[in-house]
Amino acid sequence: MIIPPKRGFEVSEYENRLDNIQKLMHESRMDAILLTTQVDIEYYTGFKTQFFQSPTRPWYVLIPSSNKPKAIIPTIGESGMRGTWLDDIQTWTSPNPEDDGISLLLSTIKSLTKKYKCLGVPKSQESVLRMPLDDYENLVKSLDGIEIKDANKILRKVRLIKSTAEIDKIKHICQLTSQGFKDLTHLLKAGESEHENCKRFKQHLLSLGVDDTPYMVAGSGKDGYGSIIMGPGDKIIEEGDLFIVDTGSVFDSYFCDFDRNYAFGFICDEAKKAYKVVFDATDAGFNAAQVG
Repeated sequence: MIIPPKRGFEVSEYENRLDNIQKLMHESRMDAILLTTQVDIEYYTGFKTQFFQSPTRPWYVLIPSSNKPKAIIPTIGESGMRGTWLDDIQTWTSPNPEDDGISLLLSTIKSLTKKYKCLGVPKSQESVLRMPLDDYENLVKSLDGIEIKDANKILRKVRLIKSTAEIDKIKHICQLTSQGFKDLTHLLKAGESEHENCKRFKQHLLSLGVDDTPYMVAGSGKDGYGSIIMGPGDKIIEEGDLFIVDTGSVFDSYFCDFDRNYAFGFICDEAKKAYKVVFDATDAGFNAAQVG
């Protein structure tokens, strides 16, 4: 049995993250950063909910250049947010088409942007704005004299360096999924569909201890497959097929991300050669990687 690490983080973990981002904010002459996405909000607050799957309500957290983050959220999330390390939590009854938290957000931003007159918003590569565009445009118009600067680069810089606790969680989910891939050799069945085989794999991963497998794609075909982002489908796996399954399984909000290939019956020379090239290239990458 693979022993799981402790769930959640100590308050000191969040304090370190906040200290790191605030140092970069001062260097960038940024008064506050607006967070709207599930991953960003959870990273700085510890607020964990599946409710972000619903697009009906926006959620806001502001990171000031000093002191703790401030949450501006729908009342439905108040009790959960009060279970985090945050103290300053403002709420409104949502959905409210006339004012879905924007007046609260605007007044708080104005109170925080007095020194540099600059608000950071994740705007560049891989960033997402999770709020109605109309509300965002009206917010920007109301922040006359306040510079809106990209905060994504400094947010990424903090996230790229993982703590020991984060590494333990990533290691754990990778160990669980690696074991699942090892066991999959005995679970796959020709004569059944990609979907049936993947369903069995998901069930096995859950039994091993993953929290969820929100991402699992698969493809199969004679000597190979045409896509690694589609499926699984209803195609029946046959002898001579090469089958790929790719999973992003999760433990305590930390994901694995890797795939494996399985051959049914026999493997053509072209597939063997391609596999060896990728295997050798991966080994070369491991050998070349050096700390620092």
